[in-house]
Amino acid sequence: MPDTNADLSQFDLTGRTALITGSSQGIGLALAKGLANAGAAIVLNGRDQAKLELARKALAVLGSNAVSIAFDVTDHRAARTAIDDYESTHGPIDICVNNAGMQHRGALEEFESAAFEKLLATNISSVFNVGQAVARHMIKRGAGKVINIASVQSSLARPSIAPYTATKGAVTNLTKGMATDWAKYGLQCNAIAPGYISTDNTEALRNNPERNESILARIPAGRWGQPEDFKGPIIFLCSEASSYMHGGTMLVDGGWMGR
Repeated sequence: MPDTNADLSQFDLTGRTALITGSSQGIGLALAKGLANAGAAIVLNGRDQAKLELARKALAVLGSNAVSIAFDVTDHRAARTAIDDYESTHGPIDICVNNAGMQHRGALEEFESAAFEKLLATNISSVFNVGQAVARHMIKRGAGKVINIASVQSSLARPSIAPYTATKGAVTNLTKGMATDWAKYGLQCNAIAPGYISTDNTEALRNNPERNESILARIPAGRWGQPEDFKGPIIFLCSEASSYMHGGTMLVDGGWMGR
C-alpha cells in the first residue's frame, strides 16, 4: 500500500511561523485560521489593535496561541522596524502572506488622485515594504515562503476599477520579480488570485441585484467564493508540497477565468 502518511506530512507546518498582513478579518483571517490548523504559529497584522485582538481570540478558540503586531504596511520604515523587532525578540518569520488590500470604485475619468495613490500604497507598496523586510531575514537563513494576494483583476478589467486592476497586475509582476531575484537564496515566492469573494470589499456588488446576478451567471461554480475557500490553497503554497513552484499565480475563482 502507498505510504499516504508520508505524502500528507508535506502539508504539516508545525514549527513554522507565518505573518499575515491585513488579517483581522475576511480573507486574511481565514488564511490565518488555515495555516494555524496546519500547525503554524500565527502573527496577525493590521492597524486596528482592537480588531486584531478579536482575531487573536478567534484563533485561540482553535487552539492557536497567535500574537499580533500592529503596524501600517504602507509605511516602509514602520514595516521594517516591526519585522526586525519581532525577529530579534521572538524568532524567525518563515512565511509571509501579503494580504492587505483595498478597493475603491469610480469612473476613471473622475477618479481622484488621492484615492489612486492610496490604492497604490495599500495594494502594491505594502507588498514591497513587508516582502522586502521579511526577505532580508529569510535570505540569511536560506529559506522562506512569500505569498502575495493578487486578483482575477490582475489579468482583466471591468468598469469602475481601473486603478485597482493596475495595482493587482503589479502584484503578479512583483511576485515574478521576487521569485526571479530570491529563488537562488532558497525563497519561494508565489501569489493567489481570488475571484469574486464574499467580503466587505464586495458588499456593494452583492447588494446590487443586477450586478450580483450578472456575476453569479459568469461563475461556473454558481456561487460567490467564501474566505474559507482559501485555506487549502494557502496551506499548499506554504508547505513543502509546493517546493518547485516559483513566481506563479494560483487562481481561486470558481472557474471565472476559465470561462
